[in-house]
Amino acid sequence: MASEELLAWIPPGHPDRELALQVAPDRMPAHVAIIMDGNGRWAAQRHLPRVEGHRAGIDAVRDTVEASARLGLGVLTLYAFSVENWKRPKAEVSTLMSLLKRYLRSELNTLLSNNIRFQVIGRVDELAPDVRDELAAAEARTAANTGMCFNIALNYGGRAEIVDAARRAIREGIRPDDLDEARFASLLYTGGQADPDLLIRTSGEMRVSNFLLWQIAYAEIWVTDTLWPDFRRQHLLEAVLAYQKRDRRYGGIAAPPVAAGVK
Repeated sequence: MASEELLAWIPPGHPDRELALQVAPDRMPAHVAIIMDGNGRWAAQRHLPRVEGHRAGIDAVRDTVEASARLGLGVLTLYAFSVENWKRPKAEVSTLMSLLKRYLRSELNTLLSNNIRFQVIGRVDELAPDVRDELAAAEARTAANTGMCFNIALNYGGRAEIVDAARRAIREGIRPDDLDEARFASLLYTGGQADPDLLIRTSGEMRVSNFLLWQIAYAEIWVTDTLWPDFRRQHLLEAVLAYQKRDRRYGGIAAPPVAAGVK
């Protein structure tokens, strides 16, 4: 059965309770990563400016973060802004950054009350000073929290992360012969965290979009046609249940089923 915190959050009689009751706590993914896609299409379907899709997406972030924490996830990583997104119109980028700052201010108490530790991954030093200040303040305020780690990937690219890790290895004087996969992983933005067990992508697109390229080597992938602004607790639970039904082999061969009474 799902965590008591999650069940206490879902009103009696709500259909999500049936989903939550099916979740096996001993087979939970340690790390869930989400590519939040579809804000623009959501707005276009409603004949609204693209920025309205981004505004609506904040509600999905709020619901998903709290549901993930109550579900007992160790790490949640949301792909918020890629290194390629700077190519978008300046007004749209400015709105995205403003929404990010507003979210951090409005949701800080929720992060604190749910024992969530906030962390940014990406090339943060390339962001505007006011954005960096807001991010640093949220990281500092939640640094002592011991529950779920909430990563937000901002000015992030998977290839850029690998390059940055290689540069860090050179700066730290690590000899090539001393650099194995475990050591290299520790140099990534997510160093010290478990790799994602489950990668979720909204809007039905079948690509990973330069997201956590090293870390998702063995992640299970779950794609939904739901556009990000409409993504809620229900969809997260559906993804986790689908994950729990899969046979994770890591390149090996699954053991044959054992007949009843045979040891």
